[in-house]
Formats: sequence, C-alpha cells, structure tokens
Amino acid sequence: MKIRTLEQKLLIAVTIVVLTSGFLISFLVTHRYSVSLHEALIGEARYLTEAIALEAADLILTRDLVALQKLLDQQRQSNPSLAYLMVVDRDRVPAHTFGAGVPEDLIAANTPAPDGAPQPRAILGETGEHILDLAFPIFHGRAGTLRVGYSESGYRRQVNRLRWQMAGFTLLVLLVATAGGVLFIRRITGPVKALAQAVNRVDQGEIKVAVAVQGDDEVAGLARSFNQMVERLGAYTSRLEQQTAELARAHDQTRTFCRLVQEIGSMHSLREIGRTLIDRFLEILHADWVRLILVNELQAGFFLISAEELRTELDPAAVDRVNAAIEAMQTGANGRKAVTGLGAAPFVPPGWGRDNGSFEAVLLSHEQSPFGILLLGCGAQCRCGPREIELARTMAEQAAGVIRRAILHEAEVQDLHNRLECSAAFCGIVGKDPTMQTVFKLIEDIAPTDATVLIQGESGTGKELVARAIHQQSLRGAGPFVVINCSAYPATLLESELFGHEKGAFTGANRLKPGRFEQADGGTVFLDEIGEVPASAQIRLLRVLQSQEFERLGGTKTIQVNVRILAATNRDLIEEVKQGRFREDLFYRLNVIPIRLPSLAERQNDIPLLARHFLRRFSAAHSKPVRTVAPEAMRRLLEHPWPGNVRELENSIEHAVVLAKNDQIEPRDLPRALERKAQPTSTLSPNPTLLDQERKVLEQALEQSNWNKKEAAKRLGISRSTLYAKLTRHRLRPAKAR
Repeated sequence: MKIRTLEQKLLIAVTIVVLTSGFLISFLVTHRYSVSLHEALIGEARYLTEAIALEAADLILTRDLVALQKLLDQQRQSNPSLAYLMVVDRDRVPAHTFGAGVPEDLIAANTPAPDGAPQPRAILGETGEHILDLAFPIFHGRAGTLRVGYSESGYRRQVNRLRWQMAGFTLLVLLVATAGGVLFIRRITGPVKALAQAVNRVDQGEIKVAVAVQGDDEVAGLARSFNQMVERLGAYTSRLEQQTAELARAHDQTRTFCRLVQEIGSMHSLREIGRTLIDRFLEILHADWVRLILVNELQAGFFLISAEELRTELDPAAVDRVNAAIEAMQTGANGRKAVTGLGAAPFVPPGWGRDNGSFEAVLLSHEQSPFGILLLGCGAQCRCGPREIELARTMAEQAAGVIRRAILHEAEVQDLHNRLECSAAFCGIVGKDPTMQTVFKLIEDIAPTDATVLIQGESGTGKELVARAIHQQSLRGAGPFVVINCSAYPATLLESELFGHEKGAFTGANRLKPGRFEQADGGTVFLDEIGEVPASAQIRLLRVLQSQEFERLGGTKTIQVNVRILAATNRDLIEEVKQGRFREDLFYRLNVIPIRLPSLAERQNDIPLLARHFLRRFSAAHSKPVRTVAPEAMRRLLEHPWPGNVRELENSIEHAVVLAKNDQIEPRDLPRALERKAQPTSTLSPNPTLLDQERKVLEQALEQSNWNKKEAAKRLGISRSTLYAKLTRHRLRPAKAR
C-alpha cells in the first residue's frame, strides 16, 4: 500500500523508531546471551570430549574395540546433546555411533589443534541440524583422534526463546507508542489532510477545487500555493488536450516505423521491400501516390518503385534527370528547379500533373552517400506535413542497409539474366535448349567450309535464320546472300528465276535477265522449300551442284559461278524420293550436311526466352511500355502445342503487345487460339513425367537383359532389392506372366 498522507508517514516514522530501538536492544541482549551460552556449550563439549578420550585411550591401546564401541554407544545414549562419536585412526574409523555408516566428507572435516586441545568446528548435518564438531587427539595422537559431534539445538532453542520474549516486549511498547502518537498526530495534521483530499480530487479530474486558508503558518502558505496551482492547471488543460492528439499520432507513426524495420529486415527481394515501404509511407503521409527512385550502383540506371511495379530504367535522359536532381539536393543549389524534372513521366503516375496538387522530392542518404529519392504527390487537400515527410525519410534511411543489399541483389540478378539471354542468342537465333545448342555448334563447324547444307524442320522453326547464320559465319559473309523461295514460283518461271533467260527466250522475255545464281556469285544461295522444285528444274539444279555451271533459258553460253548452296524444306525428302517426286541423286547432293531443327514443342524451355525476346522487340516497335508477361499468361504459352512453331509464337506476342493495357501481358491479351481447351485422351503423354521416364528405362533394361533381374540391376547401377521395389511400384512383369 502506498503512503499518501502525512498522518501515515508520522505513524510509520514513530513505528520505525520504536521498532528500530526495540530490535536493536533485543539484538544486543540476545547476542550477548548467545555468546555466553555458546562459550558455555564449547566448554561443556571440551570437557566431555577430554573425558571420553581418556576412557577410550586404554581401550584403543589394548585393542579392545568391542569395549570401545560400547563406550561410545553408552556416551551417546546417556547424553542427548551428543549427535555422534567416532574414533579416527589413520583414515580408518574403528568405532563410531553412525547407524548407516560414517559420511566420507565428515572424516576430513576437522582435525586436532596444534597444541593438542580439542578443536571445535561448526558443521551442518545432512538433516539441517547445526553441530559443533570437536577433534581431540587420543594419547597425544598415538591412539588416533576422537571426534565428537555436539548438537547446538538446545543452545539455539534458548536463544530463540529469548528473541521471542524481546520481540513481544518491543511489540507492546509499539502499541503503546502508536496509540499515543495517533492522538497527537491527528490534532496537528487536520489541515494537511484537507489539503491532501483536495489534491486527490484534482487528480481525479476536478479542476475547480479550493482549500480554506487558516492562519499564517507553513500549512496555510501551502494551501495558498495550491489554490494558485489549480488556477494555472486549468489553463494548461486545454493545451494538454491538443497535444494528446499529436502524441497519439506520433505513437502510431513510431509503431509503424518499428514494424517496418522488422518486416523488411527479413526480406531479400527489392520488389517486396519497395512495396512494403510504399504501403507504410502511404499510411504515414496520406498522399495520393508515393514512388521511390533507387540508384543502381552496378550500372548507369535506377530502379523506379511504385505500388504497382518495379521498373528498371536505363534511359540516358531519365538517368541524367535523376543525377541532376540528386546533385542539386545535395548542394542545396537551386534544388527546387532541379526536382522539377522529376515531376513528369516516367516518375509520376500517368495522368497526374503538377497542377493537380503539391509535389515533393526528398533525398535519401546513408553514411553521407545518396541512394535514392522519395517522390510523393498530394491533391488539393494535402495533409503531408514536414514532420510526416521527415519521418518517412528517416524510415527509409534506417532501412538503407537492407535496401542497398536488395538493390545490389536485383542488379546482379538482372545482369545475370541478361548474360544468360545473350549467351542463348546466336546470330539472331534465340535458344538455350540442348538441341539448339547442338545446332549452334554445328553451324560454327560447317560455316567456314563450302559444303552443301540441307536444313530440315517444320514450318516456322527458323530455317532461313539458320541459313543466314551459316552465311554470316562463313568466309563468304561479305558476299551476297540470295534467298529463293521455290514454292513461290510456278514451274514455268522457276527455272527463269534460278538461271535467268536470254532476250526472246519465251513470250514476254523482252530483255536479258540474270538468274539468281548469277546474282549470288561469290556468295550463298538459299533454296527455301526445295521439295517444291519440279522435276525439270531438279535436273538443271543437279548440274549446278556438281559443276557450278549452267546456261540461261534460250541461251547457249555456259556461265560459271562460285556459289555455296544451302537448301531447306519442311517435307520428308526421303519419302519424296521413295514416291518418285524428288530425284535421289539430287537429294544426296543436297544432304551433304543435314541439319534438323526441332519444333517448338520439342524445346519448351525456350518458350519464356523467346517470349521475352519478341516482347522487347515489339514493345519498341509499337512504342508500348510492356515489359513482362504475367505468370498466368506465361502458363498458357507453355501449355500451347504451337503447331506454327516460333513464327506462331512471334505473332502471338505481337498480338498481345498491341492489345496490352498495362505494363505486362495478361491472359486476355493473348490470341483466342491460346485459350485452354480440354486435351484429348491419349495413351502417350506429350510431356512424360519422371515416373513415366523411369518405367521406360526399366522396361528397356529388362528387355535388353531378357528379364534377367540381376543383369538388369547391374545395367542400371542399382541393387536387386531396389530393382524389385521399382518393379512392384510400376507393376512390371514379363509378357508370359501378364
């Protein structure tokens, strides 16, 4: 209970004085009494120890251990104050009164005094009993040492009894002093009590309180001062109420700050950290919008973070505007004009103008080094005060270490991503699938030669790009690259297009026209859709492949050219040869170096890479700020079978870019052909799972070993028990057992 009144304090003071004096007297009396009793106890114990030692000396010297034990037992029974007796002779105990054995620690707990007198020592027994242990040498130590434990219980009971008597006497004195003190204190503390009650009423919320002033003593002066204080308190009350709202708001802001630091401390993604900061700033600032510009130290650019996106900006003009603003805000020179350049795209939301309200730009620094700018815009009724803006700046700077770590991480990820994409591109061909990497390596190997190459693959797989890559990597790269689409000309005009014609060679040939082979002299001819060439042209084409010679239509002059021939087709030329639609000798002349391009369905891992490649190209071509593909849209791209291969994907991305409404492609922007459809039931899965692959490998190993499980396990590099477990899982059995 708290001491509140003067009466209580005076009563407590009287009580303390009486108790202190009473307990002091009690302590002195009991202490002296305790000392005298203890000395008497020690004297009695010494006398008894010497007497027992004299009787035990003869028994020990005569080796009468039975009599010695009997002597100790008789002494223990005849004297209740004795806790134990024992004789110690060279770390042996020939006789003792312990029923359960001598405690080991007790033997070495005491030794005789150097002068041969009993050596007393206080010992605490296992039961908590206080014992006075005496060690006395028997026959000058030749017969061992007598150890006697003398209980202090009786001595302590007498001391405690005296203490209780003194405490009772002190309590009686206290009661008498308290009764007299109450009568005296109440007569002199009445005015003080009234003043205290008035103070309590003020504490409970009553402001209009006054105390009667009687006399000119100290209490009256205190009452006058109290009345004046109450008047001033009323004036201060209105100010405190106004400050309460401000303190509550500051408390909320501080709590938000602490929560923010705790949240972003465990984050690693710059997108997560940026959005969390923006959300907290919006709570504090009550602004219409907030954006963060974070400087990217690894490259000449910056990150622009809003509530909707994380944007990497590398535009030199935008970077120059940010650097100029940072420099101006650092030096303080013409800072307001410098940040004016940040009040336009891409730094502010679309459709927002400086006429809509106020605009602020705050420099963010860490260890005297700027790392970004905080941008915020408010409408006409802006509630962003200097205190709130300063709090937001402090929060961002306190989190500067985490932000800078996230900036470096994001920049490194983007740099690594760019490197991966660059490494996946080869002469304009994008692909990191192993099948495409094999094609790239083959192009590098065959490009320096003049060998004829036959490029096969489905329509839209990029056969012409491969042909161009071979030409660019070859020694003929500086020469012409002539593309001839053999399916684009009727049979009557194809030969004229390939080999040219003389004037008057046929109706309408009113002038000499060089053929494509002549135009490609010193370079490369790419015959696209070679499977569409008619039989008559195949014969002349075979001659060009063999001798690099031909005659124009209607001419007799043999023309010698130096060209490399690359051909491409989406047909199966072997089947065409079997059907008699394509010359076998021409096929083998073209098929010197065959290259097969995989379909897009066979290289699904390249779909995201190609999608981003086309997205960048068409975003720039159509001047649209589309930067990413939404996860759901990318999922649709991955699930589509792509019968039109890369060309179909390219057209789909252009379609989505044109229709995109924001900075990323959504599923609604994709062509309707890419909408999810129920897949027909099929026994073969186009995307086999890991279990399917495992079953296939097991079947192959078992078939090759003629279902010899030991041999199959050896081929697979697993134990027989593992093989049996896998056979059970897949329910595989020999054909006869099925």
